[in-house]
Amino acid sequence: MLQRWQHWNRKARLWLWIITLIGVIAALPLGINRMTMESTSKQVEYVFDYRDLVEIAEIQARPKAFLEEQLKNMKYVGITTMSLYESSLRELQQAGRLTYYSSKDAALLQSQLEPVGQNFTYILFTGEREEAEIGPLLREAFDRAGAVYRPWSFGGRNGMVIERPVQDSVLKPISFDPITMDTLRDAGFHILARFTDRVLPYDEEEVDKQLAKLKSYGVTRILFDGDKVKGFTDQQESRSINSFASLLNKYGMGVATIENLKKPQQGINKLAFITNYNVVRLYSLSPDDAMGMTPEAIADRFLLAAKDRNIRMFFLNSSAQSSLEKSAVVNSLDNLYITMKGEEGVVQKLADAGFPSSIAEPFKVEHPSYAKPLKAVVAAGAVALIALLINTFLPGLLIPVFLLGLVGSAGLYVLKGPLMEQSLALGAGIAAPTLALVWVMNRIYSRTEGNQRYVGGPDWPLRFSGRQGTGADGVTTASHSNGLKWIFEGLTVGRRFGLAIVWFIVTALMSLMAVPFVFGLLNNITYSLVLEQFRGVSLLHLAPIGLTAIYVLLYTGEAPIRRLRKLLSTPITVLMVVAGVAIAAAGLYYLSRTGNAGTTLPFEKPFRAFLETTFGVRPRNKEFLLAHPLFLAGLFLALRYRAAWVLIIVASIGQLSMVDTFAHIHTPLYISIIRVFLGLGLGAIFGIILIGVWQLLEGAWRKWSPAWKNKISES
Repeated sequence: MLQRWQHWNRKARLWLWIITLIGVIAALPLGINRMTMESTSKQVEYVFDYRDLVEIAEIQARPKAFLEEQLKNMKYVGITTMSLYESSLRELQQAGRLTYYSSKDAALLQSQLEPVGQNFTYILFTGEREEAEIGPLLREAFDRAGAVYRPWSFGGRNGMVIERPVQDSVLKPISFDPITMDTLRDAGFHILARFTDRVLPYDEEEVDKQLAKLKSYGVTRILFDGDKVKGFTDQQESRSINSFASLLNKYGMGVATIENLKKPQQGINKLAFITNYNVVRLYSLSPDDAMGMTPEAIADRFLLAAKDRNIRMFFLNSSAQSSLEKSAVVNSLDNLYITMKGEEGVVQKLADAGFPSSIAEPFKVEHPSYAKPLKAVVAAGAVALIALLINTFLPGLLIPVFLLGLVGSAGLYVLKGPLMEQSLALGAGIAAPTLALVWVMNRIYSRTEGNQRYVGGPDWPLRFSGRQGTGADGVTTASHSNGLKWIFEGLTVGRRFGLAIVWFIVTALMSLMAVPFVFGLLNNITYSLVLEQFRGVSLLHLAPIGLTAIYVLLYTGEAPIRRLRKLLSTPITVLMVVAGVAIAAAGLYYLSRTGNAGTTLPFEKPFRAFLETTFGVRPRNKEFLLAHPLFLAGLFLALRYRAAWVLIIVASIGQLSMVDTFAHIHTPLYISIIRVFLGLGLGAIFGIILIGVWQLLEGAWRKWSPAWKNKISES
């Protein structure tokens, strides 16, 4: 019975590899569909924060003239869009639409005594147009707030008194300033409207009026100000997000999402879904970066964002700062103008790279009929691959593990589809490189186990204090001090090099089997827009290394139980403790460099810029400078010095890094493909150089070490 079960288990192993390969093939059309989607939106939009410009103008000697001049400058350097917020009393005063006073200030203005027991807000409009266009907006806003107000005038200017303190009145959100919208439209700017969720309760009729007005000014996209989308607060009571999304669809408007927020804006996923993912990703350049970064650095950052992260809107901020060195108040506008204009400026640089300046458009998402059936096949392939990994460590359980995986995946898909997709993608991402590393370790073990024999005497440990030498045929002889002679029937240098190259290629291809499962399972637009994120990156970076080390320690040679007993009975030395601490520190540093927020060394940023300029796509440093060369050299050395498997374990981070590259779904697929194979090619070149250097050093050691030893013994 046991033999029959083992027979079926071996048969199942072959079939599961076939299912895995079918899953890989089934994922390819899904990858092609994604690449087609990623090519549908190339225009980039440059947005400036109009509020920042008004605040800078406010501290100038002639604010209105300064504002007009800067709008012309911005149009000239290629800024296409102005970001406009819902207004407030403070912003309307900065824009010159009105002036507001407290009761005390209003009394001083009229040369009167301050009224006792009163703390109201007094408003005067700056002109007839302001009264006609801004007055109704104020009355609507304070009607919503339930405030009492009445007309007021002074010095030939009309206004109103609001029976609320100034501190309260300035917090009330007011609709978009129509005079500013006229000014921006006449200056040739597109408008990006910024909504908040501070107007409570949500009023569908009022929002409909706002969007209709914005549509008349050509607004096509909105950006949310704050940590939640419009309507989020009232969603449970009135389904206000659904209402707002329906109004956006009615007026053909989409939304923008801000990259690298500590926490996504609440409600953005639901809003994106209802608007059929009419979403564009936006990168915001902070005021400090706009002031402190060089134009070249900003241009490189923008180019990388457009190419590698699907950013299609660039939001420029600025601010005024006091400079003791210049004894003046300075701003970053001039630096931004230099950054944007010229042959090396942002606009031209991105246009040359295939990202022309225009109004940003969302990706066009196609849902072909074959997508769901193929995704089911891909999921089955991922389950098969994971089952093969488990069978490596728990042999004999392949069939039940595979069947349980299929049933569990189906159940998880019904309960929570995205969790099933991410779990299988993560499992496949761990399984493929681990199986590849186990395969190459078995090849090394089979080539080195039994290739040594001794002449005379009892069996002896492989430790020699006597002389040893290697001939050109790869045969190494070693004589122990007690006279026993060993013969190591090794491989020639050429044979070792050839095997190392072949195994390097095969291991990489086996590791890359995980890639189709990643992009095949995570093919939803939500991942490209980073509305949904692939979880478990840290596990992906650690698990294959740990599993491979466990396999080498427990599953090569003796039975795993016997190996484990030996390890557990091994005395712990100070050296082991020091090594463990060093490995833990290296692991923490390794993890700190993973992800978009990974730490970098000071010299890395200019080196990365050099690689980007040289190759167009930047390969990962840890792959082509460290992992791949070390892996190739480790394979070559391990065929003679089996202890060199330690180098292969360390260098396995390159195999994981290749898979992790494709886990960044917001990076275009073709960029990831180029990055990985460029890293492999450069890594192989550096690895060959490393092998050559080793051979030279080894040859020099063989030639000169006997003379050195004689000199030492004579002295």
